[in-house]
Amino acid sequence: MTTVDPERPATRLVVGVNGVVEQGDVLERASLRDVVMAYVGLTKPRVIELLLLTTVPVMFFAAGGVPDLPLVVATVLGGALSAGSASVFNCVYDRDIDEQMRRTRRRALPRHIISPRAALVFGFVLGILSTVILYAWVNPISAGLSVAANAFYVFGYTMLLKRRTAQNIVWGGIAGCFPALIGWTAVTGELAWAPVILFGVVFFWTPPHTWALALRYREDYKQVDVPMLPVVRSARAVARQIVAYSWVMVATSLLLWPVAGTGPVYPIAAAVLGAVFLVQAHQLERRARGTEDLSVIRPMHLFHSSNLYLSLLFVAVAIDPLLR
Repeated sequence: MTTVDPERPATRLVVGVNGVVEQGDVLERASLRDVVMAYVGLTKPRVIELLLLTTVPVMFFAAGGVPDLPLVVATVLGGALSAGSASVFNCVYDRDIDEQMRRTRRRALPRHIISPRAALVFGFVLGILSTVILYAWVNPISAGLSVAANAFYVFGYTMLLKRRTAQNIVWGGIAGCFPALIGWTAVTGELAWAPVILFGVVFFWTPPHTWALALRYREDYKQVDVPMLPVVRSARAVARQIVAYSWVMVATSLLLWPVAGTGPVYPIAAAVLGAVFLVQAHQLERRARGTEDLSVIRPMHLFHSSNLYLSLLFVAVAIDPLLR
């Protein structure tokens, strides 16, 4: 039984679609755990969690309470498979630069645990299953939005924008905004201004979130010629952009109150969370003045805070209709 040593990043184990491993001139069968963990890793589970976090609360908001459980299950399953499919395609296309970056070189393709062909098959299977589930058990609108998000992430961000422009994540991040629309249409069968506003919140949240991470790993991006903003601009210039987008994000989040007629829970949460986020963004900008030293700037503080901000904001979206 072949096992994968996590301390050997250059291991040449290639898992094909039938689970056979090629290692030198010897053919062995991979352990079930090796295969499962490698394929699961391709779907980027943490990204899926974040996307579903912006889907389910919107379903509560659209339903004005607790949505139908089977509908939630179908939407979550379809959305998770769609997001996983997009991530797999991203991993296949970026495997050359992932192998050179500290943050990504432990992924399955850079470590040669899975073959690109097997990964492509896996990605297509996930995408097809996702579309079938959403079309059959949710509705055609949600299925169409899911396909659009998947296509935009793969073709728009991964293949077109990521390696060509410093604005890659600004426009490429649109793909991650679709779950708010999908959650709403899953319940109502139509679009409205409320999910569009939440779409906007995620849109303006994505650059501060991603640029904070890119500051931490800017040398990695520089090494592989990916022009993330921290690669082509100074840390202070990036921090200023983060502050600007943060202000617009908070302002957009507060629009949901008058437009959708929320109860008091959401606007209070949005104001408090927004104020905390803005303080942290300005603190990052102050730390970045006159230095490029990441130990002083500490961008990962804002990165982790941004995850918490979005999580709690959408929890407030879900709770608000329950307490009206």
